[in-house]
Amino acid sequence: MATINGTARWGIVPLGFPGSQLNYLTEEYRDNYLKSANDQLRYEIVVSGISEGTEPSAYKDVVNVIFDVETSVDGTYWTNIGTIKKSRDIANRKYSDGSQPVGHRFTIDVSQLVADQLSYSLCPINKGTWQSNYYGGMNGGLAMQDNVININGDEGGFAVSAFNVSDNGTFRRLRVKATFEIIGSAANNGALELSTTSALESKKITVINSVNQFERDVVFYNKYTVDFYTAYKFLTRCPNWSGGSTNEYFKKPVRIDEQAEFLQFYIRRGGSSDITSGAGTSGDQVCAMGIEINTYIGDDLENTFYLNDFQDNLLTDTYSNLSIVAPYQNQMFIQNISPYYINNTAALKEPQSTPARSTTDIADNWDTYTGSKITANTTRYTANLVKVSLYSPYTNLEVSNSYNYTIDRESENIPYGFVRFHWLNSVGGTDSYTAKRDVVEGLTISRDVIERKSGDRTWYQANSGAVNSAEVNVSPNSSYISDTMRGGDLYKGGREVSNVNADRVQSVYTEPLNKSVAKWLEEMMLSPNVWIEKDTEATAKGNSSNPYLRPSTKGYIPVIITNSDIETVNQENGLVRFNIEYTLAHKVQTQRN
Repeated sequence: MATINGTARWGIVPLGFPGSQLNYLTEEYRDNYLKSANDQLRYEIVVSGISEGTEPSAYKDVVNVIFDVETSVDGTYWTNIGTIKKSRDIANRKYSDGSQPVGHRFTIDVSQLVADQLSYSLCPINKGTWQSNYYGGMNGGLAMQDNVININGDEGGFAVSAFNVSDNGTFRRLRVKATFEIIGSAANNGALELSTTSALESKKITVINSVNQFERDVVFYNKYTVDFYTAYKFLTRCPNWSGGSTNEYFKKPVRIDEQAEFLQFYIRRGGSSDITSGAGTSGDQVCAMGIEINTYIGDDLENTFYLNDFQDNLLTDTYSNLSIVAPYQNQMFIQNISPYYINNTAALKEPQSTPARSTTDIADNWDTYTGSKITANTTRYTANLVKVSLYSPYTNLEVSNSYNYTIDRESENIPYGFVRFHWLNSVGGTDSYTAKRDVVEGLTISRDVIERKSGDRTWYQANSGAVNSAEVNVSPNSSYISDTMRGGDLYKGGREVSNVNADRVQSVYTEPLNKSVAKWLEEMMLSPNVWIEKDTEATAKGNSSNPYLRPSTKGYIPVIITNSDIETVNQENGLVRFNIEYTLAHKVQTQRN
């Protein structure tokens, strides 16, 4: 075994930027961006010292590069999801003189491997957040526990086995390691062997289960990563965000009895260099994070309080012996901000005028909120993510756009039904929408039919005298005919149904929508994972047996969108509405014949 001829370095890598941009920055700064697992994720090794068109022939020339693709949810425990042995790329030639560049290039695309590791993570209805960021909530993918894991076993009953859970389906940390297969020595007859050259390890990046349309050409998600600027977005393309009170777009309607309206977000950094404006400290210490809720009556501010269930999943650190939010998080988070959850379930908080500056728990920096919540007079509310400084002036720094919601009180006396949809959206989060016009339910049925021989009517006869009982050993009396059902056997034979195939189908209309909202709602039609909310005996049982893990009688029922027609309802104002047709994913169970 020996080292390689020449030197090896990374060429093309995801989020690798040339020159003065990000090429020479540290891993932490590269993590400022999320990458879609459904876009190309190319990794390239360049081996110098040999022309691109020259065949490897000498001792220690690199013949193959072995790429080990590894993923993790916590950045500590890594899983090898695939090993790719790659020979050199097809050689290039300069257009003017046919010359070839120096260096052999070995390039792979790992996007399909990585995309197979991602799915979704639902948070149980009426629950504030996931039990764990790393094990998510109700994850797609492998048929394992839905990860209502409680390792400590101190709440919600007994602990779920730590060995039977699946990883959070929404994100992965990704790295690739490269080792080298070289031409061996003459003593080994030139047989290929592994080089002793140290493996090259790529920078770690974060990938999410998002999808980009080609014409948008989104290379990375610099606007969907929470850091320390106010422009960052939650993982949704719903146009209900605003950059300020004068820039409000769509106020998303939510029913007053809604239990599941979630905001999902990725936090790269917990600390931020400008949170205290340099108030006598390094200014990088954050002692608390929460979702700020402002309720309004018209345009007048009514109440302000905070939701911070997700804070229990933040990584923590210490600064001057005080508990703080760890500077680097690199995790996915989710928070329930629905009206019902706010009013009936959530433990609302408000920041202390002077943070406790706890040595043990960042939760000590909040007080319990005891004021009014969403009242009978509330017309709308906003939600945005904030950080609280450890040091004076204790700034509540907004680190996201503000998202706008209007209270839909029509449901309080609604004379017709509604359908609550949830789906995996195009940026890897979960979106929700309630459609409530012209709900129609029905069945589609098909039958597998077979034909049987008709029944024997030999014994379809009178009560007496027709048969010689001595010859056939039959007593032709009414009792015999009745008890044995002898006779025409008309109850069977002919065509019979061997199997009934049935699907429960439904359709519903949306409200009139403007262009931007309709564009957002199209994502539901294109999503591979769509659910509706329903009360079932099973979900009610889960709620009664363990209300901590299943705090609602409602459950997510998977559906398949089969059609979506769009109708223009007001051409002058550009308003349209969808007629959404869907089928329950679970077939209607029927008996077999």
